Amino acid sequence: MPTVYSAAIDLGATSGRVILGAWSKNRLTLKEVHRFPNTFRSLGVHDYWDVAGLWAEVRTGLLKAAATLPRGARLASAGVDTWGVDYALVNDAGRLVFPVHAYRDARTQPGLHRLGNTRAALERIYAATGIPNVFYNTSLQLEEVVANCPAVADLATRCLFLPDYFNYLLSGRMENELSIASTSQLLDVHSTDWSRTALDHFHLPAQWFTRPILAGTRLGAVRSLPELAGAQVIAVPGHDTASAYDAMPAAPDGGDLFLSSGTWSLVGFESDTPLLGADALRARIANERIGDGRYRPLTNIVGLWLLEQTIKDFTTRLRSDRDWSVLIAAAEKLPAPTALLDGADGAFTNPPSMRAAIDAQLKKRPAAPPRNLAGYLRLICASLGRGHAQALQAFERMTGRKFRRILIVGGGSKNRLLCQATADAAGIPVVSFSLEGTAVGNLASQLVALGAVKNLATFRHHLAGDLKQTVYTPRG
Repeated sequence: MPTVYSAAIDLGATSGRVILGAWSKNRLTLKEVHRFPNTFRSLGVHDYWDVAGLWAEVRTGLLKAAATLPRGARLASAGVDTWGVDYALVNDAGRLVFPVHAYRDARTQPGLHRLGNTRAALERIYAATGIPNVFYNTSLQLEEVVANCPAVADLATRCLFLPDYFNYLLSGRMENELSIASTSQLLDVHSTDWSRTALDHFHLPAQWFTRPILAGTRLGAVRSLPELAGAQVIAVPGHDTASAYDAMPAAPDGGDLFLSSGTWSLVGFESDTPLLGADALRARIANERIGDGRYRPLTNIVGLWLLEQTIKDFTTRLRSDRDWSVLIAAAEKLPAPTALLDGADGAFTNPPSMRAAIDAQLKKRPAAPPRNLAGYLRLICASLGRGHAQALQAFERMTGRKFRRILIVGGGSKNRLLCQATADAAGIPVVSFSLEGTAVGNLASQLVALGAVKNLATFRHHLAGDLKQTVYTPRG
């Protein structure tokens, strides 16, 4: 079988990239052809994404991918994944009718507290959607827009989540993909359609949404780039976490817990059924969906966002792997922190100074703040490790399952201090894979849709044989 070339368009909240995947003889090779920064911008008191800039980068990356191919080869497909919850409101012609807000915008706070303080409504929405009340939920974002800009209900005819919107720009077809739809707090937890209970509660027009499609659906040929003639746009798991989970070579018996470590730490597992009830609501378990319709019960913990923002408060700039290695080595020599951070503190959402926000929490303990960047790294990794362990314990308590390993992918998988802190706190091994998790999961869905691979289980089996892994064993 000839080599199959596909492009993974992986858009993260702080950076994006286009990765060219080549599948040949049951092996996947990757080449990053384009990487670019991403950030939200403030305009007045609100925060927005530069979607036009992102689209320009996507086009640039796809053209680079096409130019990288061997003579005579063609790109077979492309797929898009992004962070969760954010969306674009468009009319029938696909034209944006409202700016694209960023999920860290504080506009949802009134709705967040209103729902949180109404127990009956909170329980009803969780029972209907399986998604806890969190500030970034699409439900709260859209509720705020409709309440404060009511004319938008007449202007917009579709709500497309960000991967759906970029799929539309590429293919001309408007669809909502299931995994990204499940991040919204609007999907029915017991079906693959929208929750009328949630739509009515948040006063949202039901006609904005069409029944979500499963990952692996072909949306049509790329229409916006003649250089990619014939390449298919495939709806991969649009939520980057769903794609990252797909890439993990998990044990078939379900004994592995998954950790996607980046700006957020997303800890969860695969399941045929959702995890609901009072305990799950208290633990803020989100029953997001796998691209094939099954469930990914997970808890969302503030992750390396703490470190990313703290670094901004120092003059040190980490420009290479060596710089990171030196910093981690310095942090490893420091004693264990006397107090750990509470990642659920709302002060960490989007503070002007993360260092000041961390120091303020420590002073309430009271505990002395770290003296340097290595100290903050040590504190943050230890705190995240405890958070990961608490998530593991909650899942085991609520499900009766016993997890034997934690599989970690994402940026945090390269941080040995974080991996070891997680193993120590959880008391089970942490397996770090040398794996571009999100991009690989994105490509896996494309390859299955193209018929190059039988199914995801087969892909994971082939992938496992090629992966380099590091096992972090718990210390006493």
